Amino acid sequence: MSNSEGKKVVLTCAQPTGRLHLGNYLGAVRNWVDLMEGNECYFGVVDMHAITIPYSPANLRANVYECAAQYMACGLDPEKCNLFLQSSIIGHAELAWILGCICPIGALERMTQYKDKSRKHKDALNSGLLYYPVLMAADILIYDADIVPVGEDQKQHIELTRDIAQKFNNTYSDTFKLPEAVIPKAGARIMSLQDPSSKMSKSDPNQNGTLYITDSPDVLRKKIMSAVTDSESDVRFDPESKPGVSNLMNILEAVSGAGFESIERDFAGKGYGDFKKAVAEALIEKLKPVRERYLELREDKACIESALARGNSAAQRRANRLMSKIYRKVGFLNIEKRQ
Repeated sequence: MSNSEGKKVVLTCAQPTGRLHLGNYLGAVRNWVDLMEGNECYFGVVDMHAITIPYSPANLRANVYECAAQYMACGLDPEKCNLFLQSSIIGHAELAWILGCICPIGALERMTQYKDKSRKHKDALNSGLLYYPVLMAADILIYDADIVPVGEDQKQHIELTRDIAQKFNNTYSDTFKLPEAVIPKAGARIMSLQDPSSKMSKSDPNQNGTLYITDSPDVLRKKIMSAVTDSESDVRFDPESKPGVSNLMNILEAVSGAGFESIERDFAGKGYGDFKKAVAEALIEKLKPVRERYLELREDKACIESALARGNSAAQRRANRLMSKIYRKVGFLNIEKRQ
């Protein structure tokens, strides 16, 4: 099922889990914005995945608005891409059931993230936690995507998706493309400001280590000024012996475009105080338009709902075309013709 305009179809999804941090923005969302030009893009807010662990329904609804507002503020233009809500699209769950009936349970039990989450949520272990990679496969395959941007930690899920697609094709005849994971080129890996040996994370117990794209300028400045460095005073890129300073250099390089050699020259003999101030101001300037747009959008639910409704409509049309074909192939009667 190719795009009639000859554009490649891009599909990527993320759970509505609260605020985006700087690593999310630099490592993923900024790249998605670039993909909008010349491609047909579907960006899903996958709220069905968010209920595999204990949660509050009210918080989930609020997080969907937050997630959409942040994505739009980062540059995902609903006029240039299709921003959709997974639970609003008929077909994801139906296809997941069909795919689950050909997916060996052992393949799911071997998934790294299942092992990790089952350790963390021993008191709330449920079938959804085991089964969600099949739903993720359905999320991808239902749109017949050419390009699936994912992080390095999602490679195993794409491999499982390809295995399931191949098994379906072998069982019922060629239906699905085998999706190719597109992992962003190695760039700045943003670490915690308080523990530079760990990646920046929403779940960091010390939230002073995490920079959120919605943080106020004062909060961003305070977090950066309190960032862990070392007992020396020279600004030099050396991740082994100077992980804190190197992390701040990564941030400055990512938001300003200045190379490491240039940064080292600019701060030769100046010490960490001046360096941290420069990192803070460059980051504040970079995130200023994002935060301003976010603050506008969070007060305009109608705008967010309109963007999601438009994206949902396009996503549903594309999903319907493939699901009609799948229903025929697996032997389901499709008495009432899908629109």
